[in-house]
Amino acid sequence: MPIDNQIEIPQSFMAMYILPGHSRPNARQEVVLARYEQCEDMASMLTEHAQTLVFKENCVESEVLVRCFQGLTTAASDFTGKEAEWVICRLAELMGWTPLEIAFCLSSVDSSERPDVEPHPESVNKKVKNRHDFNT
Repeated sequence: MPIDNQIEIPQSFMAMYILPGHSRPNARQEVVLARYEQCEDMASMLTEHAQTLVFKENCVESEVLVRCFQGLTTAASDFTGKEAEWVICRLAELMGWTPLEIAFCLSSVDSSERPDVEPHPESVNKKVKNRHDFNT
């Protein structure tokens, strides 16, 4: 992957890879870029699912975001806890909704189902899967 990639990774995403007191990410640029692209793709894909939940199941915005967060934090998910938080905040932004307080979401997810909060570099080469099997 060329180092002169044109994609600018938002600071909100980079913050997951910068430890307190440091100014450089704790992962290679290729890893961070691949994880960002996967998270951005997932947020974009979830917009259709979110609209379906609102219009067909009459869910309120916060319930939709909680359901999507729960789907992203299952053991079978390829997203870390921090990435799931970022995806849900980005989904809310794309939908024009008010973002959730993630602490509210975390209280509705069994801690044994939550993945590590550290990035999963080994999953960088995995493709984004179709995630329409969320806990809905």
